[in-house]
Amino acid sequence: MKNAGTAQQQVTATHAATGGGLPAPADEQHGTRNKVARSILDHGPSTAAELAERLELTQAAVRRHLDALVAEGVVEARAQRVYGSRGRGRPAKVFALTDCGRDAFDQAYDELATDAMRWIAQAAGGGAAGEAAVAAFARARVAAQAERFRERVENAASDERTRVLAEALTEDGYAATARGAPASTGEQLCQHHCPVAHAAERFPQLCEAETELFSRLLGTHVQRLATIAHGDGVCTTFVPRASRPGPRHGAESQTPPHQDPGQPPEQPQTSTSTSPKTSNASTRTAGRNPA
Repeated sequence: MKNAGTAQQQVTATHAATGGGLPAPADEQHGTRNKVARSILDHGPSTAAELAERLELTQAAVRRHLDALVAEGVVEARAQRVYGSRGRGRPAKVFALTDCGRDAFDQAYDELATDAMRWIAQAAGGGAAGEAAVAAFARARVAAQAERFRERVENAASDERTRVLAEALTEDGYAATARGAPASTGEQLCQHHCPVAHAAERFPQLCEAETELFSRLLGTHVQRLATIAHGDGVCTTFVPRASRPGPRHGAESQTPPHQDPGQPPEQPQTSTSTSPKTSNASTRTAGRNPA
């Protein structure tokens, strides 16, 4: 695991040159650069134009800060995903936080969580028994979380519950948002930050239990599409629109329209289970994208 203190130093490293004119004060450089990194954390992978609009800066200024953050290993450039038909020209470049960049945002205790779950697995005898013990711990953890969220979510109108859940998750440090899914058949619950990402990479039972929690709170089957623990920029969960009737076969209605171009269709049986009875296979793949 990367050192969180070192990552924080990288986020706040001083770069005096500002591309013309007198250099900006170091404190101003630090503050603006941190705002750029924080905006990416809160909103997910972003283009320079999107960051400039959010932060009310020029694109040229944003690009200078992004260049510095890329050089420091805090953010990385990626090709923007395009759903459906794409126009002419190359897709826009987006910037996402690296593992090093995420470490700067209060993830120092993640190593402790990993060590604790490793001890739980070993104390239970390892193997299948150890995995079951970790899964039981993960469910107990989210059960306490559910009690804090339940009243707020259940008292919200059915079409507002995903948004209310996102607000509650944000208060817990997950920087979550809710937005319409492609083709408007549901919503996507997006968590742009995961305080236990490294632990979830080693123990996907955490992702499995969290997905079960979302299903119970929202009263519908949900499907995990992407996770930070598996290397994606955002944890994304598809929430079907309850008011929209689906096909007669439940498995078909559960397959979301979220599909990368060029990828094979997602198979419903590989989705993360939200049933209280979790199989060992689904537990092992909880932190991964559907195939």
